[in-house]
Amino acid sequence: MRKTFKYRIFPTSAQQTALNIQLDCCRWVYNKALKTHRNAWQENQESLSRYDMVNMLPGWKEEQTWLKDGHAQAMQEALKRLDLAFRAFFRRVKNGEDPGYPRFKSYYRYNSFTYPQKKSNWRFLENGRIRLSKIGNVNIKLHRPLEGEFKTLTIRRDRISNWYACFSCIVKPKPLPPTDKVVGVDLGLTTFATLSNGDKIKRHRWMKRDEKDIVRLQRKKDKLPKGSRKRHEVVHALQHAYQRQTNRRYNFAHQESHKLVNEYQLIAFEDLNIQDMQQNGNKTINRGIADVAWGRFVQFSQSKAEYAGRTVVLVNPRGTTQECSGCGETVSKDLSVRKHNCPNCGLSLSRDHNATLNILSRGLATLPFGARSPHFRWGSSHDDVFEDPDIPR
Repeated sequence: MRKTFKYRIFPTSAQQTALNIQLDCCRWVYNKALKTHRNAWQENQESLSRYDMVNMLPGWKEEQTWLKDGHAQAMQEALKRLDLAFRAFFRRVKNGEDPGYPRFKSYYRYNSFTYPQKKSNWRFLENGRIRLSKIGNVNIKLHRPLEGEFKTLTIRRDRISNWYACFSCIVKPKPLPPTDKVVGVDLGLTTFATLSNGDKIKRHRWMKRDEKDIVRLQRKKDKLPKGSRKRHEVVHALQHAYQRQTNRRYNFAHQESHKLVNEYQLIAFEDLNIQDMQQNGNKTINRGIADVAWGRFVQFSQSKAEYAGRTVVLVNPRGTTQECSGCGETVSKDLSVRKHNCPNCGLSLSRDHNATLNILSRGLATLPFGARSPHFRWGSSHDDVFEDPDIPR
């Protein structure tokens, strides 16, 4: 499997200038190729391939001599990114979606470039340094050992101009000892997650922690003239505040997903369409959904589960709250009703807990019969029913 190892690098001022030149070259090539591709289709109904663009690259270098300061293979990788963007665009069009056409990249929207090979592009040196082609010897903090076979190295700049080296490697999974514990997870806004065993993961409101600081800086920025040094300093401080939010949110998602993967053999989530959920017109709910970052939590759980030999399944979320986990009957309830009371079988438990049992039941139904947990029985009315002696039938 592919795994990325991310490390902080500490370039000097001159090296930062060289890194920014590499980004500018790759961004220019990306935008030039996008414009050429668009004009070829509009004028001649001709579709250009990635290799057609690569063949045009030497001519662009002759026209724009400053491109010779850029790394040739890194600029070819920029063309590969554009090719992937077009492939994704046409795939979504064929699926009946309405995707946005690949867009031009501004300075703030193109923040990384890739070295595709190790020997000729980069190598490790002694005393915590790495040699990067066209950049020089850069200090790097290897806070954990690298594993596997190196494939690519991506140099990335974040919003506050910190630089990172991201090594993509082929690694062998390291399975954890198998266990018969399984869990269904219901994600929410009041409580971040409710588990089918009754445990809950508390929600942290990351936006509120720095809200006053962000509002103060935003007002201060709006009062300052554009292009001024003071405004630049305030914008940098504002970006720091947003970066703190992101780091806390990702750290929380990493820690909680790590706990789930370590404890459970099977983890079942709802397959939520988060973008559609944010089209409800309620700004408060939309901000809350963005703040909890359900998608990132599920993504981290999937990658960690693959590496640890665990299983993560995504199930259809339709009706998990309304369906009774005891008898399968549909018990309609508004969002304000937080308790599930089934008039058919008498099951009474919290709304979220009932949903987690249904999520787990659907997750187990996706597995071969022999892989299912012995703690579940298989009913005739629906495939899987949670067998809990404390729940009345």
